[in-house]
Amino acid sequence: MTALTEPTQVQRESQSYDDTLRTLSEASVHQHFDAFLDIDWDNPDYAIVPHDPRWVLPKADVLGRTAWYQSLPQDEQIRIGLYRQANVTKVGLQFEQILIAGLMNYAFSLPNGNPEFRYSTHEATEECHHTQMFQEFVNRSGQNVKGGSVLFRLLAPILPIAAKFIPFGFFYGVLAGEEPIDHVQKSILRAGDDMHPLLQRIMQIHVAEEARHIGFAHQFLEHNASRLGRVERFVLSLLVPVIMKWLCNEILVPSTRARRDMGIPDEVMKQVYWDSPESQKFLRDLFGDVRMLAESTGLMNPASRRVWRAMRIDGRPSRFRSEPSSAAA
Repeated sequence: MTALTEPTQVQRESQSYDDTLRTLSEASVHQHFDAFLDIDWDNPDYAIVPHDPRWVLPKADVLGRTAWYQSLPQDEQIRIGLYRQANVTKVGLQFEQILIAGLMNYAFSLPNGNPEFRYSTHEATEECHHTQMFQEFVNRSGQNVKGGSVLFRLLAPILPIAAKFIPFGFFYGVLAGEEPIDHVQKSILRAGDDMHPLLQRIMQIHVAEEARHIGFAHQFLEHNASRLGRVERFVLSLLVPVIMKWLCNEILVPSTRARRDMGIPDEVMKQVYWDSPESQKFLRDLFGDVRMLAESTGLMNPASRRVWRAMRIDGRPSRFRSEPSSAAA
């Protein structure tokens, strides 16, 4: 009679990971949004009209709370606010397109039966709806925005290749774009300001589905961390904080063209991104969860901590995901 053996720790962790992916996939089946079914684009309340004061940037926005912005006439605040929301949305759209391409590159070679394939395609489907939702908003805003910087747009066709050859680094890059915009959108929604209902609906949908996407990236990285070699782990430990800061800037910092179109003075740009104590705290707050993940995946060491500090995104890691930033800073 063959003796029964207990599953090893590795087998238990693999089963737990697979179960988590199945749960996420089932959630995508039962709770998902369609860009053109779940937003009533032709609702008169959703119309984007000139001089609507709800386009004034809220104080939850780092630019909106500056003395410079608040001193402007309301018409100018509205003009800048609408342009900024459209440009941030366009950058988000571009980032989602890179993510979709990367997910397809990663899923292409997955073996039959791998639950990562199903979840990756669920996520790509949801991100496609996000790109449609974002582009429709940009189109209706009437703003001729370009989104990310010239460098970001030039690199966009190349970045998804990383998902095939260095997936661990790619999914950290995913968090570099998703964590900042998720943090900002949650802060704006929680503030409860009188925002435009169309933008509010778009943010609500995006935050709801990004929770799954961020959750998957965390699970993927924690599950695969033990497979890294010593050299690869060390190199990634130095690259991750650089990637975090770069993509955070692409998402949140207006490009050269955008700052020119909005008329933001150089001294205001310097203060807001990221020289003032308030903006530096905001920047550190964005990455509490990622610092926690870097600790748990073995990417924090004396050398990498210096890079996090040089990027000005160091600080205490979160104790749990989505810990309030005031406590995590």
